Amino acid sequence: MRKTRFATALLAGTCLAISGAMLPAMADEPEGVDPAEVPEDRTVINWWFGLTGQLGETTMEMVDTFNNSQDEYFVVASYRGDYAETMNATVAAFRADRHPEMVQIYEVGTQTMMRSGVIYPVHELMADMGYEVDWDSYVQPVLGYYLTPDGDLLSMPFNSSTPIFYGNLDLMAEGGIDELPQTWDEVGEAAAALRDAGVECPFTTGWQSWVHLENYSAWHDIPFATQDNGYAGLDAEVVFNETQTADHIARLADWAQDGRFVYQGRGGDAHGAFMGGQCALYTNSSAYFGSINRDAEFAWTASELPHEAGQEPQNSIIGGATIWVLQGHDEEAYQGVAAFLDFVASTDNQAWWHQTTGYVPITVAAYERTLEEGYYEEHPAQEIALTQLTKNEPTANSRGIRLGNFVQIRDIINEELENIWSGAKSAEDGLNDAASRANEQLRRYEAQQ
Repeated sequence: MRKTRFATALLAGTCLAISGAMLPAMADEPEGVDPAEVPEDRTVINWWFGLTGQLGETTMEMVDTFNNSQDEYFVVASYRGDYAETMNATVAAFRADRHPEMVQIYEVGTQTMMRSGVIYPVHELMADMGYEVDWDSYVQPVLGYYLTPDGDLLSMPFNSSTPIFYGNLDLMAEGGIDELPQTWDEVGEAAAALRDAGVECPFTTGWQSWVHLENYSAWHDIPFATQDNGYAGLDAEVVFNETQTADHIARLADWAQDGRFVYQGRGGDAHGAFMGGQCALYTNSSAYFGSINRDAEFAWTASELPHEAGQEPQNSIIGGATIWVLQGHDEEAYQGVAAFLDFVASTDNQAWWHQTTGYVPITVAAYERTLEEGYYEEHPAQEIALTQLTKNEPTANSRGIRLGNFVQIRDIINEELENIWSGAKSAEDGLNDAASRANEQLRRYEAQQ
């Protein structure tokens, strides 16, 4: 019954056709792992994740550290594609009763996962396995995205980030700019100067919906959707086409036409253009700090997101993903899952993870240790994400967004934004179409519950 509901909740309304040929390997046959490397006397815990590059390498290093720290459990971490592909693989695996104990799911899948009926809520798991966790010691803007109305944690925060503003100082100097602009009007002026100086990509962005609709709305304390951005009820409707956010998108559309804004693609595609030295100004996830700090061949800087002149910023919201625990495994396996999640949240591990990747620490203790060590004195850019997330007490508009079929909704927004940037649609028409299509998805999801 629960498996059917899970598959229905995830698959209805999509164009995905998951066939037997797409099913992942059996959970007890870890993909990409030599069976000889798995100790026979340990309980194997399978974890599917969706990070690549420096972030994927750091994730595997974390898993290796856990596996080497004790001799009871062995976590097999398997890359299953990007976030969307990992979620789809989980659907297919659960239908076939071949699902892992843990899976990394991005934040837009929260509503679907929490109502699927197949999860083992983290607060229950940790209590059942004998762990006393002080959830108040966690960074609350991170934790709050994944809490029930009663304040219970559903999934373990893992890689949490927020968008910040990056700049290539070498390119900025070509336009006579020595520091990042603070307001969006100033960004436009700087981008024009850079364009006129011959910079091929004055301004670009990654994760356009997350940064320029979802976070822009929260940062300026305006709603993305009704019903407290979906937290208060399934009958929510998106309203980004009716708010100040629509004016922001119209401005970016103008910049796309006059060469100040150069669209580089969805997701993290713009990161390559920034790292390649083509783009001067760049909004994207704080999680890219690690790779920029390690690999950038130019001088760079970072700051908080720009805001509108005369408006004080509220707080930004997180992105990234959490670790969801799935039902259907034995208690010995869940003891191992709880041990791993306890390790993930440890102060030592969180301070290391934060400093190595750019993701924010999930506990206050890890932040305080990093602060006491003087880390931010040498790497001030890495504290920006935390100061943005905790700038003010979150409001109903800035707590986060919890909508059904949010994966599909974000795809719709991406499609319509691409129509806007290309000039195929006006900003008004594109956003109205995006809202109409998104609300159809919300009504479809509501009808399934």
